[in-house]
Amino acid sequence: MRYESYVAIISENASYSTITTVCMKISNSFLISKAQRYDVRGRKYIGALNKLYFEDIGVRNARLNFRHVEESHLMENILYNELRYRGYHVDVGAVGIREKTDRKDTNGKPIYTQKTLEVDFVASNGASKYYIQSALSLPDDEKESQEKRPLYRIDDSFTKLIVTKNGLHTRRDEKGVIIVDLFHFLMNDDIV
Repeated sequence: MRYESYVAIISENASYSTITTVCMKISNSFLISKAQRYDVRGRKYIGALNKLYFEDIGVRNARLNFRHVEESHLMENILYNELRYRGYHVDVGAVGIREKTDRKDTNGKPIYTQKTLEVDFVASNGASKYYIQSALSLPDDEKESQEKRPLYRIDDSFTKLIVTKNGLHTRRDEKGVIIVDLFHFLMNDDIV
């Protein structure tokens, strides 16, 4: 069956099993790859909410007639492909946190809520592991803080990176998170 046929099936009112079957067939034809969700703290895979990445961005763009070109998604897809090319097994990280809300229970104690923060990539190869965030730009402290937040919640000593297209020089913050420019990352294999 051709790729266009798979897209037509998905675009209709298809069941979950049909969509799963079609995605599996597209994956088996090397058009897309699946990144599984990995619970960083629990060190186990989460059975749902996998992410799909295109093996070839050019094929993706041509198929979409060069519409829907969102630079941040393309950058994330390119990073995913580059990490796989370098030999890493790549997953999407999930970091569960417990946050205090503004509400209180009947005894006056604060109420907490569970949230899950996403780490764009958990790249592992043997004993080495990297946690990587993809951020097109870091225009202000608020955006930088948003990208660092899940990395700060990971309690191990593996390298934590934020890859950005800001043209910034590589720098490390006080908690060890490294911010590196996209082009520097792509041109230097020794970063990961």
